[in-house]
Amino acid sequence: MAPARTLDIPVTGIEARLQSRTNAWDAPTCGIALGYLQANLIVLPSRYAKDFAILCARNPVPCPLLAWSEKPGDFSSFVSHVPGVPNSKIACGIDIRTDAPRYNVYIGGKPTEQGITSIEEQWDDADHVAFLIGCSYSFENALTLAGLTPPHVLHGRNVPMYRTNIPLSPAGVFTASTYVVSMRMYKVSEVQTVRDVTRPYITTHGEPIAWGWDGMKALGLDSVCKPDWGDAPVTADGSEVVRWIEEAKADGSVPVFWGCGVTPQEAVMRAEIPGVVMGHAPGYMVVLDVKEEDVLSKHA
Repeated sequence: MAPARTLDIPVTGIEARLQSRTNAWDAPTCGIALGYLQANLIVLPSRYAKDFAILCARNPVPCPLLAWSEKPGDFSSFVSHVPGVPNSKIACGIDIRTDAPRYNVYIGGKPTEQGITSIEEQWDDADHVAFLIGCSYSFENALTLAGLTPPHVLHGRNVPMYRTNIPLSPAGVFTASTYVVSMRMYKVSEVQTVRDVTRPYITTHGEPIAWGWDGMKALGLDSVCKPDWGDAPVTADGSEVVRWIEEAKADGSVPVFWGCGVTPQEAVMRAEIPGVVMGHAPGYMVVLDVKEEDVLSKHA
């Protein structure tokens, strides 16, 4: 379960990054710096960067590309992939090696370090390329403003995430991988509004790809109670999710699934590429200087 929120909650992107850099913020980043985009992170040896960029282009729902390193080894300058957002607005003064609260490290596709607070020692100044991928935390403020605060935000938990059976379109070395999804519980009567609210957020996964118990099955999931990453789900009142109880209600809660930016880390593990690969620890994102309106004005 996520740590209790007794921390000084950052209200801007740069505050979030500086608190992460000094380890003052050491919790999942859901609910912080409202209105600022959050990003998933994957760092690859440069020889795989082109394949990964193509993977994102072919799979924009789970892998919406926001930006990438200006050149191999550069941990502070990024090239924007968001129409109308200049490079200078991505994240001023960022150090991608320290500015997420926690990181995972992979070698040959196998996790070797998990939940570490810095990747400075693992970073190759001559070779590593960092990619920033859109995160569904970025539309949770809009859901909250619509009176649909996600249950994990209400109860200080990490969002649940799952491997699915939905294949990714392959690109180069990245083959045989599948979508990862994040999930939030909503009442049946709320699902259409949830879809409408999140649909414009194309650069942060957009509207759900599946919902309801039949939708869960279509993703190859037998249950939502044991996620592959994050905390076990709860309903809006904080209760554990019990399917038969929810189905017996006139307007019970159902799972709602979005594409998830942990998908690239799953793709890396499936590809078993050699060398050191790094990513954020799921739920512990990089907060950018890009605002919601910077994205929505281009895609509304």
